[in-house]
Amino acid sequence: MDSFLITIALTFKVATITTIALLILAIPLGYFLAFNKSKFTPILEAIVSMPLVLPPSVLGFYLLITFSPQSFVGKFLLETFNVKLVFSFEGLIVGSMIFSLPFMVNPIQAGFAALPKSLFEAALTLGKGRFAILYRVLLPNISRSLLVGIVVTFAHTIGEFGVVMMIGGNIEGVTRVASIAIYDEVEALNYALAHKYALTLFVITFSVLLLTFYLNKRSTK
Repeated sequence: MDSFLITIALTFKVATITTIALLILAIPLGYFLAFNKSKFTPILEAIVSMPLVLPPSVLGFYLLITFSPQSFVGKFLLETFNVKLVFSFEGLIVGSMIFSLPFMVNPIQAGFAALPKSLFEAALTLGKGRFAILYRVLLPNISRSLLVGIVVTFAHTIGEFGVVMMIGGNIEGVTRVASIAIYDEVEALNYALAHKYALTLFVITFSVLLLTFYLNKRSTK
């Protein structure tokens, strides 16, 4: 397999794993943010949404410092679990999850918040537990929000650059994703290969979004 295919495959592997992991995390987190009225909820919402306004290079820099083997956290992970997150595939996933977190959580939270309270109350009167209500009643009613979160997170992860460059570096077959490859090829004045990477990402992400909007429009008829 040549370098181009390795890089594209790695890019979509990172995006797929990140999207699945964030979906699992965002469902309970979005549920909590939508229905919890604690005075600390706005603080958690601000933390979740920080990647929307924080420059990727800033977030990537602090992740690099936090997970460095010289830091307390990085040293603990390395000595306790033999896990090195800096310049590794695992670190790439963690960085991508943190950077794409609001793109999954916010649509799901909004979907939960838009549901009528009567839906939850009716399920309670039928004797269903909160776990059953979440997965059998609420989630089917926010399927569009889930779809938006999945598609936007996947597309966003494919195109991210600053965070993955800072924490993952540029190791072919390990952390060199397409966005980094495009930058490298442009810097080397190899515009033909840069165009090949860019066009591939453009076509695939456009196709995914087009199919999503088409299916969503059909479901509303």
